[in-house]
Amino acid sequence: MKTLLILFFAMMNLPASLYDFKLPAIDGKTIDFAQFKGKNILIVNTASKCGYTPQYADLQKLQESFGSKVIILGFPANNFGGQEPGTNSEIAGFCQKNYGVTFQMFEKISVKGADQHPLYAWLKEKTGEEPTWNFCKYLIKADGSVKFFNSKVNPMSSDITGQL
Repeated sequence: MKTLLILFFAMMNLPASLYDFKLPAIDGKTIDFAQFKGKNILIVNTASKCGYTPQYADLQKLQESFGSKVIILGFPANNFGGQEPGTNSEIAGFCQKNYGVTFQMFEKISVKGADQHPLYAWLKEKTGEEPTWNFCKYLIKADGSVKFFNSKVNPMSSDITGQL
């Protein structure tokens, strides 16, 4: 079965594992996901002009409260209502100035549609879910299991913290 999955992902040009991704951070440096192996990871598609934007504060609180138990990775995206129009530099400044974000942010990507980033295609294959709006979350547990949470689920909710 594992061989079939690897073949399937190869045919779709998707890495077989989350830990095969190497992606540019918001500051342009490459982040190798291999460093996250064996850890809980929360991947979130973010936006600066959304009703859910205050979740940045809760993501930062999660980082401060549970940073030894989960790695938070933020992916700005402009897929929903044009709510992330800024450049990477503008997004980084907004996150720092308004929310004191210290968790890892990445370059702006597309999380759905014809230009969906391979990371989000991989997440969709694993869960059968893709973002329906900004601030959808994927929790990849240390054991490799992946769970999807919609925008309404607060990062500090027991739905997420209870699994860390």
